[in-house]
Amino acid sequence: MSLTYLTTDELSTRIKYDPRTIRDRLKDSVLIEGTHYIRPFGGRKILYIWEHIERDMGQASNDALSIPMANGGVCHG
Repeated sequence: MSLTYLTTDELSTRIKYDPRTIRDRLKDSVLIEGTHYIRPFGGRKILYIWEHIERDMGQASNDALSIPMANGGVCHG
């Protein structure tokens, strides 16, 4: 499967969020490293994986009383 890798600015255009919001609020709270984004070659640059973000965006609104877990599971609490 071919994945689409996006920079922060490209992702911001697709999901209509400010790039600063993505970096400061979403990254590491909603967007998980290794699932939603990677750091290619161990560097500082971040590339977001569009297919994984698109898959999980709608799921979050459906699971309003769920807490996402780091391993990809969900805690219903």
